[in-house]
Amino acid sequence: MRRLLLILCLALAAPFPAPAQDATQPGTTITVASSAQQDAAIAVRIREILQQLDGYGDITVIVSDGIVTLRGTTLDATSAAALNTLVARVEGVVTIENEVTESTDVVERLTPALERMWDRIAQFIAFLPLLAIALLAGGLVIWIGLLLTRMKNPWDRIAPNAFIADIYRQVVRLFFVVLGVVLTLDLLNLTAVLSTVLGAAGIVGLAIGFAVRDTVENFIASIMLSIRQPFRPKDLVEIEGDTGHVIRLTSRATILLSLDGNHIRIPNATVFGARIVNYTRNAERRFTFTLGIDPNADLAEAQAIILSALGELPYLLATPSPSTWVEEVGDSTITLTAAGWVNQHETGLFMARGEAIRLAKARLEEAGITLPEPTYRLITDAVVHPGTARPDHSETVTTAPPAPIVAMDVDAEDTQDLQRIVDAERAETAAEDLLTREAPQE
Repeated sequence: MRRLLLILCLALAAPFPAPAQDATQPGTTITVASSAQQDAAIAVRIREILQQLDGYGDITVIVSDGIVTLRGTTLDATSAAALNTLVARVEGVVTIENEVTESTDVVERLTPALERMWDRIAQFIAFLPLLAIALLAGGLVIWIGLLLTRMKNPWDRIAPNAFIADIYRQVVRLFFVVLGVVLTLDLLNLTAVLSTVLGAAGIVGLAIGFAVRDTVENFIASIMLSIRQPFRPKDLVEIEGDTGHVIRLTSRATILLSLDGNHIRIPNATVFGARIVNYTRNAERRFTFTLGIDPNADLAEAQAIILSALGELPYLLATPSPSTWVEEVGDSTITLTAAGWVNQHETGLFMARGEAIRLAKARLEEAGITLPEPTYRLITDAVVHPGTARPDHSETVTTAPPAPIVAMDVDAEDTQDLQRIVDAERAETAAEDLLTREAPQE
């Protein structure tokens, strides 16, 4: 029994766990003796602190035995909650009773907002002279850049053509614009804004670059083609299988006039990496044609006749001289190839080739060398008895001798007609053309 009573006494004597304190409550030790003088000092100190802060003018402070009671209203609940942390830092505060509520008075809540608005207006008015100076300095720099880019002589001398000169002007203009903006923001102490804008512009520019990759490729190819021009205006070229006279080179594409009179638009990125055949670069141009003759004919004689016929053409060049050779042996013919050279600026190539074929064929036929058609032999079961004469249904027809065939003159009228069309179209769009006679040519 004594042991049981001893255990109960020890249990009652053990200290009970203290309740957890609020994080906003002070953690100082509570003294045994209370002092009215200390409470008054705490209250005075808290009131002095609140008077230095905006929004706490209606707060009443009562201190008793280190317990601080706060009453009144604030404009928002956040300011009321902040009082606990503020008052807890005052020495001697034991605990805090925060009875401050959020004010619902319209005038009381509207007055600070109006005061802040008027303060900002006053700050903006005071800021206007600095803003005007910054804008004036930035505008002056931009104006100098625009004035420099409007001058034509220095840029035309530096650049190989007008297109490159315009690119130089745009780069210089952009440089002065950026310099003016940086100067303005630096005077206003807003360079951090410029960093943010440039970072966003870089990301946007990267996205746009991927979206318009083909356009950028064409633009870069246009620059390269305008610097080192592989062709001139009106040149007859072949690009990726398309043949035509060059009308113009724009910042996006190369425009050709086909031999049929149609427009062909080829992107400059394709032109820059394509295989280009320029037929106009050299005045001399060769044409070839083939003729099939009888296998029983004398090939040397046939070749001599063809060369003699080509020699009758007044527009064929003596150097390089015409030539002919045996191309192949077929089933019923032997194919001969002939070649001749003309000055394509004075003689139409296709007309010259056609006239050469006509004259060579006529001279071979006059010499008794035929150009046979394919021959087929048919074997049947019909029996032909010896000595049986076949009926002769042929009739003797007397015809007049054919008129002598002479060589005809051929000019370059068809090519000149196409070039006149090109000249007319170039005159209408001269400002868009990047081709110039002064630029270096590959």
